Amino acid sequence: MKIDPKLTKIAVCGLGYVGFPIALLFARAGFVVIGVDLNEQKIRLINRGSNPIEGKEPGLKELIRQVQSKGNLEATSSTAAYQDADFIIVAVETPVDEKTNEPGFEALKSALFSIGQNIKKGVLISIESTIAPGTMKKIVQPILEQQSGLVEGKDFDLVHCPERLMPGHLLENINNYNRVLGGSSKATAIAKSLYQKIVKGQIDQTDWLTAEIVKAGENAYRDVQIAFANEMALFCEALGANVWEVRRLINNCRRRGETRPEALRQMHFPGAGVGGHCIPKDPWLLTFGAKGLIEPQIVPLARRINKFMPRHMFDLLGQALREIDQPIAKSKIVVLGYAYAGNSDDCRNSPTEDLLKYLAPTGAEIIIHDPYVKEYKKPLQTVLKSVHALILMADHDQYKKLKIKNIKKIMRVKKPIIIDGRNVFDKQKAIKEGFIYRGVGNI
Repeated sequence: MKIDPKLTKIAVCGLGYVGFPIALLFARAGFVVIGVDLNEQKIRLINRGSNPIEGKEPGLKELIRQVQSKGNLEATSSTAAYQDADFIIVAVETPVDEKTNEPGFEALKSALFSIGQNIKKGVLISIESTIAPGTMKKIVQPILEQQSGLVEGKDFDLVHCPERLMPGHLLENINNYNRVLGGSSKATAIAKSLYQKIVKGQIDQTDWLTAEIVKAGENAYRDVQIAFANEMALFCEALGANVWEVRRLINNCRRRGETRPEALRQMHFPGAGVGGHCIPKDPWLLTFGAKGLIEPQIVPLARRINKFMPRHMFDLLGQALREIDQPIAKSKIVVLGYAYAGNSDDCRNSPTEDLLKYLAPTGAEIIIHDPYVKEYKKPLQTVLKSVHALILMADHDQYKKLKIKNIKKIMRVKKPIIIDGRNVFDKQKAIKEGFIYRGVGNI
């Protein structure tokens, strides 16, 4: 397949945090791009040049304007869009079941059925969704072949190019991160020439299975690192130390002649919990892929530690309320941050969701605030008024700019409480102003 923007038509299945910016970048590169999504409201927004993604995404609004002026990106809910596509990118969510921790590939399978029923010979399909090891061979290939009547490797090509994105850095990540392409040497060579139109980073070619393991493995690795940081925070709380000072000094330790990148020797941030679409589920995708073959130890343990942190935030609140003999049932509590990451509107697997499960049965009056989540956008002065406790769950810039003295004036209670899950507030300043302060790793 010759890659020529004037001749190559691209279809993107799923217009979320992955699919939408990819569609924009290919459209800017001159390709005719059709985005397919089930959400009619999102389709309307995209087709009129509006941004369906809230939060701070550098360059995204400007890119939307550029693409709109070109007029070569269209969104639709019609699966007939796949019929003329030379290249199809699949970027749908692949969640895991909360009870069984097993993958739910309903959205992926549905997408594959629709694509398989509409593809033409010679098409190249790239699965960007994160999947369990073995999924390309056991699920993706069979569905596409059965539905199309075509043979992979002969009539169409199939690659796995797992996304590597983080809200707040979508365009930066797509443009600059290295990518992994799994598939046959022929398919990955074609896909590489296409992805190089929007990716400046290195593109490594490998097989399906390796690509699957790489993506699930790198997020499992990060989850383990965060779990270590969270357990260090719990150690420091128990021993009466400040984990943030401990972290600073650990990260300051360098050997003579150290040449590793800075990020590889950094202890991660502890915090109120791990969220997002990837890290809470990808470790389970990895373990599912090896089910019955090994019994993993570290990965499930890391998941349990990180999943525990919202409960720990609730426990810290309980400690602080008991210190001032304030019944939780008679308390007014504000939770700052519903999105899982700072300056983002991404609420998928948000630690705040877990925290609210513990708060809901207490009878306390709970107020939620988030400047990037539509239903929780409220004036901060209103939500902070006369509350007994403030629980900080996301480190949005708006919260970092808050002054302790001003918060105290607005809260207007004798002994206000701060439960800091992201090390946003200065403990000593808070105590000086009369707050009861509890922070993860620093109580």
